Amino acid sequence: MERAGLLTDGRLRALWASVPVLLAACSGATEAGPSVQPSAPTEVSLVKTPVFSADSAFAFVARQVDFGPRVPNMAGHVQCGDWLIGELERHGAEVTVQEARVTAYDGTKLNIRNIFGAFNPADRRRILLYAHWDTRPFADKDTVRTKEPIDGANDGASGVGVLLEMARILGDSLPDIGVDIAFFDAEDYGEPEWLPRQDAGYTDWCLGSQYWARKPHVPGYRAKFGVLLDMVGAKGAVFHREGTSMALAPAVVDKVWSAARRLGHADLFRNRVTPQTVDDNLFVSQLAGIPSANIVHYHLETRMMGYFPYHHTHGDNMDAIDPEVLGKVGEVLAQVVYAE
Repeated sequence: MERAGLLTDGRLRALWASVPVLLAACSGATEAGPSVQPSAPTEVSLVKTPVFSADSAFAFVARQVDFGPRVPNMAGHVQCGDWLIGELERHGAEVTVQEARVTAYDGTKLNIRNIFGAFNPADRRRILLYAHWDTRPFADKDTVRTKEPIDGANDGASGVGVLLEMARILGDSLPDIGVDIAFFDAEDYGEPEWLPRQDAGYTDWCLGSQYWARKPHVPGYRAKFGVLLDMVGAKGAVFHREGTSMALAPAVVDKVWSAARRLGHADLFRNRVTPQTVDDNLFVSQLAGIPSANIVHYHLETRMMGYFPYHHTHGDNMDAIDPEVLGKVGEVLAQVVYAE
């Protein structure tokens, strides 16, 4: 059994000392940073990639939502996890499932599964693509049914949907590098807004990636870099350069945003720096040593600063999802992978 309260771990104490101000994943944030000037254009050209289907990614999102809330210990969570394993296997991945029992902020014991699909498993050069597949157990930013779980169409299912479509194209056309797709569990079981903040260093979030970072599914696992997808499918999405990614993996951020610019998606992938956030990429970068960029929907306009408008509410349903946004994110991700 692995406890989520990791502040007793000296390594994590050092982690928080090295990152000045971080706020809970999918919660508040500090003041945003200035715009980053994109690197000077280079001679790097676009590489040919398999066609990423926005409609297929959308269907993968809808299928997850059909299971209902994917909260650990709930039936829909078990059913969806089984389906994710089957989909990765169907697309030719070598699948590993990491089962664990972790403790939530309120003492609840959560049965979780981190799910991994390896493509080109023998290649020692690897890229890690990941998202969380669980959903928020309460609608703590809503005004109705606040203690009921949410659909999590964007916050959870969108990143997984894009990665399942990536798995499909990887299965059809392997790149010249190993690729691992990871679905981390229990990212969104952090303390609700209506409770007073506990002194937990925000480690009550991202329980699955924390567990994995301390006990990887493959002993000694390494990857050149990682890309996290979190809330990547909503209408009106914007992806600024996320603050924790810029602090811990600026070169990876530049790699992703440069690919977006070359593809003509600079309207979606912008150059201002968001506040630092606590998300799975923090623990993958710091504890697992894999520098990672986080593609996450975050507004910096004064009127609506913060995550997408239906964040942690019942409005996070399929009506909020735009296939075109999923498709553009998928095109960028495919360009990053096949360019390696």
